[in-house]
Amino acid sequence: MALNESLARFRLLQEKNQAALSAIAAIRTSSSSSSSTKPSQRQAAPTPRPAAKPSPSPPAPMPAAVVRFSDDTARLRKINEVRTSTVGHQMKSVIDLLDKTREALTTHQINQRTYVDIDGNRTLAESLRNNPKVRFDGRRYSYKPTHDVKAKGELLSLIRSFPDGLPASEVDDAYPAVLEDLQALKSSGDVYLLPGEVGIIAYPNDDPRSRMEVDGELKKLFHDIKLPREMLDIEKELRKIGERPATDTVKRRAVEQLHGRQPKPKKAKKKSRGITSRTKLTNVHLPWLMDLPVDSKDII
Repeated sequence: MALNESLARFRLLQEKNQAALSAIAAIRTSSSSSSSTKPSQRQAAPTPRPAAKPSPSPPAPMPAAVVRFSDDTARLRKINEVRTSTVGHQMKSVIDLLDKTREALTTHQINQRTYVDIDGNRTLAESLRNNPKVRFDGRRYSYKPTHDVKAKGELLSLIRSFPDGLPASEVDDAYPAVLEDLQALKSSGDVYLLPGEVGIIAYPNDDPRSRMEVDGELKKLFHDIKLPREMLDIEKELRKIGERPATDTVKRRAVEQLHGRQPKPKKAKKKSRGITSRTKLTNVHLPWLMDLPVDSKDII
């Protein structure tokens, strides 16, 4: 009984599928016949006109610079590194820029070149304006050298105003070619460059006697004078002119032959005695600060 019902349902389903397939075939036949009749009903195409001469196309715009995400990340990392550094480090970056460019720059221009935000850091702004190497006119910052000279003539006038000598370190930041101009002034005889305690010192040469011309024959006579090289000869020449030499080479050599060369005695170093009963102490009422034994008689 169940088998017969299943067969009946299968046949019914098969009939429905067959009907659906027949309907699809009929629709396809009607659409193909309608498409074949359409070309005959179309009108004749108009005669094509000659195409107008195309106008020149405008030049293509230049492609904008592509900013990579990685490049922007590196820039932002650098900005963060600069702005989180100490005020002294940021101030040095600004002063180095001003010294290198020798231009008067606004805070915006400084920010673009060094990423230092002066307007956003009040402490930095005050430190720059009070720095002796920075000049601020109310809007722009510029480098301020120790001596405001810009050429060789001004440099020579400055050195002549220091008869006791001007350290070269005080003018080496005046302008880029200042060291070359110092050497040129030395070659021309206008200044002397001599070593001192603070480095090279420039002295003015204002004495007219130093510019006198000496005859070449006189120079030759001076250089032809042979000076004694041995101490014995030097002592002999001193005795000839009635001077007593401070050394006696003959006696010194005789002693060396008898006893050998004696080394110079070394000065004995004084030993530190530390704290004794004679040492004068302060704050004796706080003996634990000096690791001293507590003695009631020492406490005042």
